[in-house]
Parts: sequence; C-alpha cells; structure tokens
Amino acid sequence: MDTESTVMITPSEVIEHLYCPRFTYFMNCLNIPQHEERRYKVLKGREIHERRGRENRDYVRKKIGCVSKAISVYLASPGIRVRGIVDEVLELSDGTLAPLDYKYAEFSEYTHRTHKFQSILYAMLIEETYGKPVKKGFICYVRDRANLKEIHYKPSDFEEAKALLSEIFSVISRGYYPKKTKFTNRCIDCCYKNICV
Repeated sequence: MDTESTVMITPSEVIEHLYCPRFTYFMNCLNIPQHEERRYKVLKGREIHERRGRENRDYVRKKIGCVSKAISVYLASPGIRVRGIVDEVLELSDGTLAPLDYKYAEFSEYTHRTHKFQSILYAMLIEETYGKPVKKGFICYVRDRANLKEIHYKPSDFEEAKALLSEIFSVISRGYYPKKTKFTNRCIDCCYKNICV
C-alpha cells in the first residue's frame, strides 16, 4: 500500500466528521467542497500559521524542555491512511517526540474533543514516521497570549482514534448517508445546510 494509490484523509477531515458525520459524506462521497476559505476563523487561522512559521518560538523550547523542532512537517501513513502537515514536531529532552499544533482559539481548561483527536492523529503519524515514542502533545492557543496546553496520551486514546478512522472509511467506501450531528446549533452556520435533509 502506498500514499499515491491509497485513499487517505487529513486530520482536518476527521475533525469535520467529529463535528458532523455528514461532512464526510458530502466531501468524500459526493465531492462537494465546503469552501472553508470563506470562513473568517479559517482565514485567521491560516494567517496565524503563516506568521508562526516566520516567528521565533524559543519560549516553547524553554517551557517544555524542547531540544529541537521541525516546522510544517508533511507526514503520510498508508497504514492508518492519514496524511497532513504537523505545525511542529518537537524533540524533547527525554528522547521522545511530540506534535505542537497552533489554534486560533482561546485557552480553556476543557480540551475540545476535536483538538484532542487531531493531536492524537499527529502523534500516530510522528511515531510511525520517526520510529520514536510519542507520549504527549501540545496545543498553543494563540488568541489567549499563546497559552500552551499539554495532552498526555493513553493507549485507549489511540484505540478510539483507530475506531473513528474505521468509521470514516466505512462511510467513504460504502457511500452511506450517516446520521447528522445531534447538536442542531452546529447546523446554523453549516455550508451544507441547504442540501442536508
């Protein structure tokens, strides 16, 4: 299996599925783009990512014991069928690696399920690519003075992520119309609301 011929998805598509499973159907089965480039938060997030790539982030190294980092790393795994660009891959002083993801959002004690799963998927990609353990990840919330959150992974996190990927690929391969989200407030600003019945 290789990344050229294998159907692959991105962590962003997994986040969309968590938000509402019908995103997977509309994007991957019907090939209807969501035109996310029109959404303010997406545009602002891209601007932040570009600026972050140009700025010096030494404070992160000092704060979490980072000895080196690689910025905007493209990773792809035919095994889990996920590909994506990790904002930063950090090498920590204990020899482990960790993903660092920047979010255009405010810090909260509660870790959003979407943010957590994105971090777990990046961890899986890093571990497979580099062959080194990944025990934790970091999220930098740039709307809140670049507040940093640390996520410690459990074995059950990786099992849950694999089950979620299996669910997504089941929708794609079988082309079935999944149930929409039970949170109706998510439908208000959805780009698919006019065709979702």
